[in-house]
Amino acid sequence: MKKIISAFALLAFLAGGVNLAEAKPFVVVKKELPKRVLLIVNKPKCPYKHGVWIAGHWRWQNSQFVWAEGYWVKHRPGFTWVDGHWGKSHEGWIWIEGHWRKL
Repeated sequence: MKKIISAFALLAFLAGGVNLAEAKPFVVVKKELPKRVLLIVNKPKCPYKHGVWIAGHWRWQNSQFVWAEGYWVKHRPGFTWVDGHWGKSHEGWIWIEGHWRKL
């Protein structure tokens, strides 16, 4: 079974399904996520025509959660933005980066 998975991974890599240049290391946070709090976000006016708002999020920094402000980016034609989010793993929490997904 391991050989089948390895062969499939190699095939996906060769077909362009895996981009090593975009691979980023990740941190497993073994602490619970911050409790939901009401944050009032003052979203500034978009500086671009058809800009996309990248939402703020809690990030792990120096052994604690800190708020990362949202910001505007230029729209990428043919793509849609998928927000980042925290995902639960068997070891703790991991941050799944936001990314552009081809339409």
